[in-house]
Amino acid sequence: MAEQDNTPVFQIQRMYLKDLSLEQPNSPAILLEQQQPQVDINLAMAAASIQDGVFEVTVTATVTTKVGERTLFLIEAKQAGIFEIRNVPQEQLQGILSIVCPQMIYPYLRAIVSDVCTRAGFPPILLTEVNFQAMFEAQQAQQAQQAQ
Repeated sequence: MAEQDNTPVFQIQRMYLKDLSLEQPNSPAILLEQQQPQVDINLAMAAASIQDGVFEVTVTATVTTKVGERTLFLIEAKQAGIFEIRNVPQEQLQGILSIVCPQMIYPYLRAIVSDVCTRAGFPPILLTEVNFQAMFEAQQAQQAQQAQ
């Protein structure tokens, strides 16, 4: 029985849309503009323990499109997942929370952003694939450099 208690556990408890915002502050006038908008996309990730062995991981996309200095539209979407992760070595836990979980959440976030653009009357914005491993490694290197 003691062996079963030490068996690593990784389960998705739930995936859900945590927050969604669409703003078109300069409509309808800006919708008549013929210029190609500039698109700025920012991604953020967060992980928090919500109880022993259970974590919430979120991936947030902020998409800002502008024509000149005026905002055409702004979308902020936060997709989240609740994961049960137990009996995993501490040195592996951060990688799971920063790489594996976001990779599972991100396709849902991509679909939401594309759908919201379309429903708002714009061509869909397709978020590119993200290498969460490279992001994690860059973050670790930056933290190590700041520690020195």
